[in-house]
Amino acid sequence: MRLIVTATAALMLSLPAFAESHGSSYLASELMAPCQEADNDARGGAPAETECEQYIMGYVEALMATGMAGAGTEICPPEQNTADEVRWAFIRWVYGDFGARRAMAASEAMMGTLKDNFACAN
Repeated sequence: MRLIVTATAALMLSLPAFAESHGSSYLASELMAPCQEADNDARGGAPAETECEQYIMGYVEALMATGMAGAGTEICPPEQNTADEVRWAFIRWVYGDFGARRAMAASEAMMGTLKDNFACAN
């Protein structure tokens, strides 16, 4: 039991250093890959589409759950076909300034996408 606790503690202490040395941000370019592959895969792209859209829906739903999106905020995600609508908006947004935006954190690029494409009509 002591060995398990010690090994777990060692692993937990090493994770921040590993993340720091390997870049802790998931980049917009890394999210672009499965988002685009979803449309380019001859087999229908279901696995790639799932990866892309699960990230998007997790992000959007977290904003909604924390009150950072929805009625009374700056961001109003589409009510229908949210994952697909945001996926296409994300791809277009990143390509709008590809040189700079591909190197952004995916979360930062998602926020830019949502603010620019799904602003609430006040």
